[in-house]
Amino acid sequence: MIKETGPIKVPTGGKPRSWLNRTVVGAGITSALGDFCYETTTVILPGFLAVLGLPAAILGLIEGIADAVASFTKMVSGYIADKLGYRKLLVLTGYSLTPLGQVLIALAASWPLILVGRTLSWFGKGLRGPLRDAIVAQAVSPQTRGRAFGFHRATDTIGAVLGPLLGVALLGWAEGLYWSDASGPFRMVLWLSLIPGGLAVLAFLMLVNDPQHMPNPAMRFFSTLRSLPSRFKGYLGAVGIFGMGDFSHTLLILAATTLLTPSLGVVQAAQVAGLLYVWRNVAQVAVSYPIGVVADRIGQFPVLIAGYALGVLTAMLMAVAFWMNIDSVSLLAFIFFIAGLFIAVQEALESTVTAEMVQPDTLTTCYGALGTVNGTTKFVSSATVGVVWTAVSPVAGFGLAAVLMAVGTLTLLRLRADGQDMC
Repeated sequence: MIKETGPIKVPTGGKPRSWLNRTVVGAGITSALGDFCYETTTVILPGFLAVLGLPAAILGLIEGIADAVASFTKMVSGYIADKLGYRKLLVLTGYSLTPLGQVLIALAASWPLILVGRTLSWFGKGLRGPLRDAIVAQAVSPQTRGRAFGFHRATDTIGAVLGPLLGVALLGWAEGLYWSDASGPFRMVLWLSLIPGGLAVLAFLMLVNDPQHMPNPAMRFFSTLRSLPSRFKGYLGAVGIFGMGDFSHTLLILAATTLLTPSLGVVQAAQVAGLLYVWRNVAQVAVSYPIGVVADRIGQFPVLIAGYALGVLTAMLMAVAFWMNIDSVSLLAFIFFIAGLFIAVQEALESTVTAEMVQPDTLTTCYGALGTVNGTTKFVSSATVGVVWTAVSPVAGFGLAAVLMAVGTLTLLRLRADGQDMC
């Protein structure tokens, strides 16, 4: 029999605490600034690789390797934080590494330095992610976690909207200047993105208070993993199967750039694709908090399953777009909108479902395990989609992704049904 643990009990000091507190707001502001920094790179990276003459397979491998590094970092950082208790220091270090990675990408003349820079940035992202989520989760009551994470993801995505939007505008402005090669405008945007990256470090340092978190020096890595609830392990399995098809959305930007280049030219196509990504992020911002509220009322699992179904639909629609050679901006905008809804659900609820299944003394480790599964499978997915795209066709690449995500969604649905049967 699989027994699911109850919600984590968070001390409240005798009276209820508001979920919209300084730590939640501070974490949101920090994430917005951090996203402002690295999402600017995300939106222009496909165009940057295009002017350097690099194929889709290289982009898929770069994104996949970076995600894999981030995933293993999440596991280790979560364990270290639970064992030693140094959460805030590690989060600050993680936010500091992102702008450093941007510097390397801005200096790159080919893919190896881009890979190093992107990996370093994602190492920082992996270092900070589970620790920051644990701080947010323990700063509010279990009954308001959906709202807190929905708010956090919404503010996080505001940076992901404004950063790419400004990046696209700067790219258009810089294109009119004199450059010795076509990569010049892209490099300028990368250099300017360092400013919000530095501000993110300061914001977390000054605004976020880490709730009381006692170190656990007797904690052992592998024994802790073995003792995790069986239902949580099953949940990780479903997330992992889905993640095998959950490719990086940088490939969506490349797809839009590829489809639009024949009619618009590479630079303008990259700008429009960047704006489509901004539109995806706008959709995510708009629905993140409402999704959290709905999940608090009707349950995390059913809403997460619906979000996974939207992920399947995203991959299917992109495969159809290549099959029919669609170069309509409005139709591509619809695909990016569906992608935004999917990401909003995934990012807001995977963490809250985790928090409901495990105990507080291993919460950060479990967030690390979740991040490791997501990142490892995203490496496989991004690399596979990129390679199949290049070697066979983009239709085959996105079609394969849709099938894998569909299997993961059905697995999660079965896990929920089994859990209801045991209640």
